[in-house]
Amino acid sequence: MIKILVDSASDCRNNASLYDGVIPITVTIDETSYLDGVNLDADTFYKLLTESNSFPQTAQPSPQQFADIFSQAKENGDEVIYFALSSALSGTCQSATIAKDLVNYEKIYIIDTKTATHGINLLAGYAATLTKQGKTAEEIVRICENLKGRVKILAAVDTLEFLHRGGRLSKTAATVGELTKIKPIITVTREGTVSVTGKALGKAAARQQVLKQLAALSPDEAFPIYSLYTYGEENCILFEKALTEKGYPLSGRLQVGASIGAHVGPGVYGVLFVSRV
Repeated sequence: MIKILVDSASDCRNNASLYDGVIPITVTIDETSYLDGVNLDADTFYKLLTESNSFPQTAQPSPQQFADIFSQAKENGDEVIYFALSSALSGTCQSATIAKDLVNYEKIYIIDTKTATHGINLLAGYAATLTKQGKTAEEIVRICENLKGRVKILAAVDTLEFLHRGGRLSKTAATVGELTKIKPIITVTREGTVSVTGKALGKAAARQQVLKQLAALSPDEAFPIYSLYTYGEENCILFEKALTEKGYPLSGRLQVGASIGAHVGPGVYGVLFVSRV
């Protein structure tokens, strides 16, 4: 049997039942540690984030956590496909690779998704669909490896405070940006890093810039398009209106959790889709 495995950085709370395992990432805020998706939901995380003056720390699952799952799969004769948070953002993929070597089982496939949050979820969910279609594990891995570079996330950041807290922006730049109402547009690159693709003055201009970048990437209509938000849905609702006015069919609204949310904070909105190329 083929087992689909993800970690909690996939933010798969709404469809965790699709998968055969969700490994929690540890999130520490003000010296208190939580297991993401176990005793920490997204709304609670953002409340803690905004109330704290410190930056949350995340820790990837240990190799032993993966080894326990892989050993059970080996014993049962199952095949495992693990969709890992981008190796450019976390050491989770490395932990899984170490565990595979420890278990010494060839039927474990580790996909470095080069994406984050619901980008992982989109890939893993598609893999789950392929298993029901009777595809082999090797076929699924090949299809998803070819697909992953086309999975796109575009988002507008509402406040620069958390980019500053995470060390991605100086205090001076953050202060000036807040005063001038600069809204960065971010994406997850093909290399799996988070990058700024543009800046806009004000929320309306930011929405238009995200739409412009979306159109340039040409969404593939064979795959769903989702709106994304972190905490507080007002900005996302306005963005969804702009999307539908442009004729983009939305399949749903998805909340981004701690792994990316810690760096961008509340008020963020964006879109997840698969590009044609």
